Amino acid sequence: MNSNGENLNKRQFARAVRDLERITRQIAARYIAQGVPLSWRLLHAIEGEAVADLGFAGRHEPALRELFARPDDFAYPQTDDIVDFSSSDALPAVFAFAVDAYEQAARHGHPKLALAVGH
Repeated sequence: MNSNGENLNKRQFARAVRDLERITRQIAARYIAQGVPLSWRLLHAIEGEAVADLGFAGRHEPALRELFARPDDFAYPQTDDIVDFSSSDALPAVFAFAVDAYEQAARHGHPKLALAVGH
């Protein structure tokens, strides 16, 4: 049986995931609305903006926020090339949320953005 502390931590983590996903999708939506393809440089910018969001920082403890930091060994290009994760199964949280937002946009009326994420 889980203690109240463990349940609270699970709830806090789940709340932080939902919050970070919402923030990331809002940021990505700005670029999607402008028809900007998802380049590596843009993906890094979205990640930087999402994890630095002041609301996110104010709502969640530092130790919890650190769980969403991209590990150092997850090195990705910082170029203007279009994002392609065809050879990787592991994505940092913010990357996964942004990629999914672009994939959904491609499926729902923005076909030119379909090229933004290679498979």
